[in-house]
Amino acid sequence: MDLTELRGQIDEIDSSIVDLYEKRMDISRQVAEYKIENGKQVFDKAREEEKIRKVKSLTHNDFNSHGIEELFEQIMSMSRKLQYQLLSERGSLNKLPFIQVDQLETEKARVVFQGAEGAYSQAAMHQYFGDRIDSFHVDTFRDAMIAIDEGSADYAVLPIENSTAGIVSEIYDLLVEFENYIVGEQIIKIEHCLMALPGTKLSDIKTVYSHPQSLMQSARYLNTHPWQQISMQNNAFAARKVAEEKDRTQAAIASEYAAKLYGLEILEKGVNQSSTNSTRFIIVTNQKIFLKNARKVSICFEVAHESGSLYHMLSHFIYNNLNMNRIESRPIEDRNWEYRFFIDFDGNLSDSAVKNALRGLRDEARNMKILGNY
Repeated sequence: MDLTELRGQIDEIDSSIVDLYEKRMDISRQVAEYKIENGKQVFDKAREEEKIRKVKSLTHNDFNSHGIEELFEQIMSMSRKLQYQLLSERGSLNKLPFIQVDQLETEKARVVFQGAEGAYSQAAMHQYFGDRIDSFHVDTFRDAMIAIDEGSADYAVLPIENSTAGIVSEIYDLLVEFENYIVGEQIIKIEHCLMALPGTKLSDIKTVYSHPQSLMQSARYLNTHPWQQISMQNNAFAARKVAEEKDRTQAAIASEYAAKLYGLEILEKGVNQSSTNSTRFIIVTNQKIFLKNARKVSICFEVAHESGSLYHMLSHFIYNNLNMNRIESRPIEDRNWEYRFFIDFDGNLSDSAVKNALRGLRDEARNMKILGNY
């Protein structure tokens, strides 16, 4: 038998597979109708596991067994997506506990940021809200989350990612711990400056203070000098410390605005190695709201520590045509080698495709949480 004949047989088989697949999807639609009428869940883990065992037992070698497992996992995944879509069309998807608003209430709003006067968070706050707000600052990110959780502030401005140093992992953990939600974001360009008391020379410096991320972002410059590098909670704290202690052996890395605010002299500008260095800040509140024109959704979830579990979760984005633009993982406390995944994807909570994906994720993932739509 030549290649042309063999390919002809494959074409016939493929045609039969397509026909059988469409018949299966038609029955899946009927199953969805039944579940809608009887209030049953789409995802039945025990039923799917039993089905996988049965079809694998029909194969004749290990290679085919693994292939059939993957094939039927995909088929059943597509079946679930079809059923979720039908549920959405019939209005049977649970309403998400978020309220759509036309704009944020910012008049007379109290906004909190972490750090001291002159912090980059303060600059991000003013870029996002303008100057006609009542603001205050706290020492730690946790303090900022507590402030909005308790209602002493309406919004918090928190750094979540830097284009050079990566994510601020503590913020991710706090978003899980607190019932606070992202409603906006602001990106600002970062230009770190080396500053010290007026009249200080580079040769006088022995110690440089700054936030750990800023030290990382300026590592290439700092490593050319024999200075001790000491981390602080915030760049502006570092600038204030140098100004208050009046020690010429000390310097800080912070913003140009912080230098002016604390009366320090800038010895070097742009000490961060990347000229395009930027930090993304999130705007957080304790209300479950989202803007009508919001275009990004952030969620987190846990998955079983087994092969293919994350892959199945990601299929909800693929089959609902949603563009996922970020995925991060963080270890789960007290559960060694298990992780919580954080995902950003394009969409609005009012979109049917987003509702479909979130419904599937909620049914199949562990502890799924919507962190915000902004």
